[in-house]
Amino acid sequence: MGGAVDLNTHPGHLARRLQQAHSLLWGAMVSEETTSPQFAVINALVEKPDIDQRTLSEQVHLDRSTIADLVARLARRGLLERVRDPLDGRRNVLRLTEEGVRTHRKLVTRTARMNRVFLAPLDEAERETLLRLIARVADAAEELRA
Repeated sequence: MGGAVDLNTHPGHLARRLQQAHSLLWGAMVSEETTSPQFAVINALVEKPDIDQRTLSEQVHLDRSTIADLVARLARRGLLERVRDPLDGRRNVLRLTEEGVRTHRKLVTRTARMNRVFLAPLDEAERETLLRLIARVADAAEELRA
């Protein structure tokens, strides 16, 4: 039987710890009502309104079933609506409601503040490096899944 491994050399363990820290800060500083993935959906619809659910899924890098659940929850809260695509009446597109736009405006400020606190242990160059490396690993993992 081998000895214990150093979990600080296991990226999955560190990613879980990072996610726990993020979730704690998100709830305390951003919103207990709107989750980080919900914010990603709202933010994507600010950037690109009137896109379909499949496109939204690709935009925020979440699987179709997760997107379906998030869209349904946000629609129930009155933050987004499904409307007929004016160019193709067979499909629906998603659009933020006025309340959704107000929610986005409020959360953008809070997320910026939370991100400053979250990344405060790092200097600017380290923050840029960390974000670039995390994105690179995430992109590679998504390529494996596809």
